[in-house]
Amino acid sequence: MMKEHLALIDQGHESLACWGRRRPASSVSEYCFGSPANFILDVGLTLLDGKAGFHSVRQTDALIHRLDEFGPDVVHLHNLHGYYLNIDKLFKWLIRSDCRVVWTLHDCWAFTGHCPYFTYSCCNQWRTGCGAKRCPQLMGYPPTINSASCKWSYEAKRSIFTSLPSNRMTIITPSKWLAGLVACSYLSKYPIEVVHNTIDLNVFKPRSNSEVFSVKEKYGLDSRKIILGVVSPWSKRKGLSDFFALADKLDKSEYSIVLVGLSAKQMRQLPPGVVGIPRTDSQIELASLYSSASVLFNPTYEDNYPTVNLEAEACGVPVVCYDVGGCSETLHRDDSKLVECGDVLSASLLLAKY
Repeated sequence: MMKEHLALIDQGHESLACWGRRRPASSVSEYCFGSPANFILDVGLTLLDGKAGFHSVRQTDALIHRLDEFGPDVVHLHNLHGYYLNIDKLFKWLIRSDCRVVWTLHDCWAFTGHCPYFTYSCCNQWRTGCGAKRCPQLMGYPPTINSASCKWSYEAKRSIFTSLPSNRMTIITPSKWLAGLVACSYLSKYPIEVVHNTIDLNVFKPRSNSEVFSVKEKYGLDSRKIILGVVSPWSKRKGLSDFFALADKLDKSEYSIVLVGLSAKQMRQLPPGVVGIPRTDSQIELASLYSSASVLFNPTYEDNYPTVNLEAEACGVPVVCYDVGGCSETLHRDDSKLVECGDVLSASLLLAKY
C-alpha cells in the first residue's frame, strides 16, 4: 500500500494512506486512525461475539471524518480485518460517496463467515453459506467462542460487501487461484483483475560474497548446504512440523535446515539439525540469507501468492514448494519444483538433489 501511495505522490497526485494499527503516521499524507487500546478491546469483543470487522466504531468514525475532509476520487481498499475497522460503517460511507472503489484481496476473509483461509481445514461452507455446520476453525484467527457467529457474519458480510453497484467496484487479487475463488463467491458480480505482487529487485538479488559471509558468521552457519525456510509467524499451517519431519530424513553432515522468523519459544523447541533465526527487519540481511542457501523449502498448506518464493528466486535460489493456492504462479526457474501438499518424503528426496 505504501509503495503505491508514495508512487502516486511522486507522480503529482494527491494521496492519503490510512491504516488502523502497528505504527503512527509520519507525514500529513498519512493517517493512523486506530490505537493499541482499541485493538485490545476489539480482540476481546471479537473473542466473545465472533463479529470480526463489526467493532471499532469510534475509530471508523474518525477515518470517515478524515475521508470527508480529503474527498477522494478513488478509494483503494486492502485488508479490512485485523481488529481496527467497522466494515458496515465504511461501506455505508462508500455507498453515499461518489468515489470509485478498488479492493485488493490478500486472502479469503471477504467471502467467508470467519476464516481467512479454508484449505487446511478442508471446509467449503463459504460456497453456499457458512453456519450450516460448526466451523472447524472457530479458535483460529480471528478466534471466537461464539459458534453461532459464522452464519451471522457470512450473511452480514454478503449484504455489506455486495451493496455497491457492480460498476463502482473492481476486485484485484494477487493470484489466479484467489481470482477463481472470488468468481465462485457472492463477490462474483464485480470485475476481477489479477495483479501479481512484486518485490524490490534492487534488494532481492544475489548478494555479494562478503554479505553472505557476514550473515553466515552472524548466525553461526557452517559450510553445510543450507535448506532455508522463511515465514513470520511460523505455525503448523505454514509447515513448521514438516520441517521437523524433514530434519529426520536428511543427512545432517551435508545439510543444515535454517528457519527465519521464529519466536523465542519456537527457537527453544527446535530439534537437532535445525537452526533458528528470529524475524529480521532488514531486507538486505534477508536477501543475504536467501543468497547463502542452496534451496528454499516452502511447505505452506495454504497461501495466496507467497512472496518468499519470489524473493528466493530473485536471489538466485531455487524453490521447492507445496502445490497449494497460488504457489505455482510464483515459480519461474526451471529448477524450482512443486510437490504434493504434505508429502515430506518426496520433498526430502527432491531437496537432497540441490
